[in-house]
Amino acid sequence: MKGLIAKKVGMTQVFDENGNLTPVTVIRVEPNTVVALKDKETFGYDAVVLGLGDKRKSRITKPYAGQFPENIAPKQHLKEFRNFDGEVKVGDEVGVELFESVRYLDVTATSKGKGFQGVMKRWGFHGGRATHGSKFHREAGGTGMCTSPGRCFKNIKMPGRMGRERVTIQNLRIVKVDPELKVLMVRGSVPGNKDCALIIKSAVKKS
Repeated sequence: MKGLIAKKVGMTQVFDENGNLTPVTVIRVEPNTVVALKDKETFGYDAVVLGLGDKRKSRITKPYAGQFPENIAPKQHLKEFRNFDGEVKVGDEVGVELFESVRYLDVTATSKGKGFQGVMKRWGFHGGRATHGSKFHREAGGTGMCTSPGRCFKNIKMPGRMGRERVTIQNLRIVKVDPELKVLMVRGSVPGNKDCALIIKSAVKKS
């Protein structure tokens, strides 16, 4: 398994050799620093801990700084990747070149927050008629029962907070890898706001 921490730049369009347009998301992959290595003897599994972006000194606590070696500055983003493909040691930097031989990615991020939304936006309800006098337009309708059972069932779709959830998009095809610009382009959209942190991994379902 190959994986890195990256940042979302935004969306654009590219044309292939035949003139076909492809919508792509641009992902900036700054070099990730290997912060720690975990082995089966000590932890029970093999893993590599990667870090991205130096953290401000005013934001660093002693317990947080204690997990970093002396020659590595505390990082803003940390992620553990199990069964990492490649020989690395603490202090090494891993860049976008890791994905030059990979065709499909799985991307994980926190989706955009939509706030408190009604059932039409949150769940795709059709709502009532838009005609005059119907008095039922965008409401959810009945949610409870009469005397029996006299309560609302669990998991009924209702208004509530929407978005701001951990989302994984699978099998995104890599359109272009540019080591000079430290940029990766994948076909389709990626969850999260611009400049948010992404976890990119080689696809689990597609090799």
